[in-house]
Amino acid sequence: MPVTHMHRWKAPALAVSALLVGLTLPAAVATPASATTTSYDTTYYKNAVGKTGASLKSSLHTIISSQSKISYSAVWDALKVTDQDPNNSNNVILLYSGVSRAKSLNGGSTGDWNREHTWAKSHGDFGEVTGPGTDLHHLRPADVQVNSIRGNKDFDNGGSAVSGGGGSLTDSDSFEPRDADKGDVARMILYMAVRYDGGDGFADLEPNEKVNNGSSPNIGKLSVLKQWSDEDPPSAFEEKRNQVIYDTYQHNRNPFIDHPEWVDAIW
Repeated sequence: MPVTHMHRWKAPALAVSALLVGLTLPAAVATPASATTTSYDTTYYKNAVGKTGASLKSSLHTIISSQSKISYSAVWDALKVTDQDPNNSNNVILLYSGVSRAKSLNGGSTGDWNREHTWAKSHGDFGEVTGPGTDLHHLRPADVQVNSIRGNKDFDNGGSAVSGGGGSLTDSDSFEPRDADKGDVARMILYMAVRYDGGDGFADLEPNEKVNNGSSPNIGKLSVLKQWSDEDPPSAFEEKRNQVIYDTYQHNRNPFIDHPEWVDAIW
């Protein structure tokens, strides 16, 4: 079923007003997402619509925790469907680099693509077990070498160019995806924080304002992820991916793709 997004315009700084009152305006910041309407609001999301804060987070957790689960080996074939290149059915689009690569090149060698845990599996020590380790809402195909460079780093702005990373940057303790993937990454991370709250035998995953989180069940930086979500609204590719996961595999949705304004409503 289609999701209708009312994307907002990025308003320019009110320079004329500033001159009139003799004030210096602060640097422009990302505009929060406008309210959206989806065909799931009266069904799937009916117990969440209209709520904010902890109440919204709790309601969404209950909703999205009803899901089918797949094995880690089954993720290979699932990603060939969820991340299929819309212009070439023989390929998948790789996270971080944006490269279109043959589906058959899945593996662990240079030139292959593998399964990237956007919420690094060491952050909460859930590994590759069924559950957070196999949740398609944060697993994406990525170039083997780019995936290795990202490793288990937290997300933040800045760094040096990643070789083959499509404009992604990295430094000693953080990774910045290319612009076209920033919102995707933010919404995947925040999905994981809502879905896994410690109540089903796994760690309580939460975003924070740190980097170097190591094995703690946290990933930062929340303020940066929120900015990325606002600056890079859900794309048609991201929305279709969400639908395929819902229809074919897990039968649950990433609510922040359907309602990006819920990011700011919770955090």
